[in-house]
Amino acid sequence: MKATYFDDDDILVMRFSDKPITREVSQDWNTHISYAADGTTVEIVVLDARASGALPVEVLHGQAA
Repeated sequence: MKATYFDDDDILVMRFSDKPITREVSQDWNTHISYAADGTTVEIVVLDARASGALPVEVLHGQAA
């Protein structure tokens, strides 16, 4: 997964796959999910990410035992 945040536009893009997008569904005005031909999720886009509470995202890093 690759997450990219565009600060100037307050847009969060989470990319799960390199497959081509064949269909996009709007969940509401600010959340859009893109799918590949096989039905798997390729990308989720959140508009007004910080304003809607999707950010800040807490990042936890595991440690090797």
